[in-house]
Amino acid sequence: MHLIQDQAELEAAIAEFEKSDFVTVDTEFIRETTFWPILCLIQMAAPGVTALIDPLAKGIDLKPFFRLMANEKITKVFHAARQDIEIIFHLGDLIPHPVFDTQVAAMVCGFGDSVSYDQLVQKVTGQRLDKSSRFTDWRHRPLTDKQLEYALADVTHLIDVYRHLTDQLTREDRAHWLNEEMEILTARGTYDPHPDDAWKRLKMRMRKPLELAIVQAVAAWRDREARERDVPRNRVIKDDAIYEIAQQAPRDQTALGRLRSTPKGWERSSTAASLLEVVGKVLDIPKDQLPKMPKQVHQPEGSGAAVELLKVLLKMIAEQEGVAPKVLASGDDLDKIAGEGEKANVPALSGWRREVFGEKALKLVRGEVGIKFDKRRIVAFDIRDEA
Repeated sequence: MHLIQDQAELEAAIAEFEKSDFVTVDTEFIRETTFWPILCLIQMAAPGVTALIDPLAKGIDLKPFFRLMANEKITKVFHAARQDIEIIFHLGDLIPHPVFDTQVAAMVCGFGDSVSYDQLVQKVTGQRLDKSSRFTDWRHRPLTDKQLEYALADVTHLIDVYRHLTDQLTREDRAHWLNEEMEILTARGTYDPHPDDAWKRLKMRMRKPLELAIVQAVAAWRDREARERDVPRNRVIKDDAIYEIAQQAPRDQTALGRLRSTPKGWERSSTAASLLEVVGKVLDIPKDQLPKMPKQVHQPEGSGAAVELLKVLLKMIAEQEGVAPKVLASGDDLDKIAGEGEKANVPALSGWRREVFGEKALKLVRGEVGIKFDKRRIVAFDIRDEA
């Protein structure tokens, strides 16, 4: 197995890929100790050509690779693309386009929710992949032939998977279903979250505006600290500590040192001083200028039972259409449809999803459609016809 570590060789390999109308791509990376993933290996394949690229090689410049990723004439095929695209965006300041994600396509084609690559390969090609090198430290050099073979298999079999899925999507006239998902996947905002929005990732229940303001400020501060120091967010301060700080609102070292969620003595560090400055600014905000608490949506009485019926309808339609249920609607979609009906602003009520599932869901909520057990099968029926 050959690993490209020379610039001229990289240019030659990319030139070969530029002759194809699609290229399969995967990356190996490490991110346990950093905020940004460390790119350790790039694997690519197209009919008749393969390449393993060493981004850690001395003097290597990935500009040819990024040029390929930006080439609109060539489809970039990934499996579970989000983390790969995040790496390319961070290092190359671009979003690969056009993109085909085989994990999403597999859900549209009825292979189940979030099917893994090795499961998909086995279902499509009948071949079992050797996953013994899955936990490799990809920073270590030299990589063994076995490790490189494992890495290359992640893109060579992807060629057959891509062809199988594109044929099925075309045959079943569902290519446009996938296109909507790819637009979201390749949106720049997906990979460039602003630190001021970091608090939205936290699963915390705030009781009053001051707590919300502290959580917002401290989460943004933590994100900026983590990016600047290139460490995971929890290395700066843990989620539990953010919540406790919001509740206790410490103004000084003594108050911060009393918290159970921070290490003993940490309150005397420069990081803690920076944090206290952030909290202090929030505590000085006049009450009338604090953020308003998000409105709590109270579901109408009986909507819980309606959600259960919608789940049955979703499963039934997903089986009929041969798709994964989560492609048609999420749990949040069902909750909102049950509580708000036509006013629900959810993906399940727009585009092709509305045609396939959303309209039937609304009819069920309005009492126009029922569900019954008929000849050992769950079926939907028009209540007016039954009457």
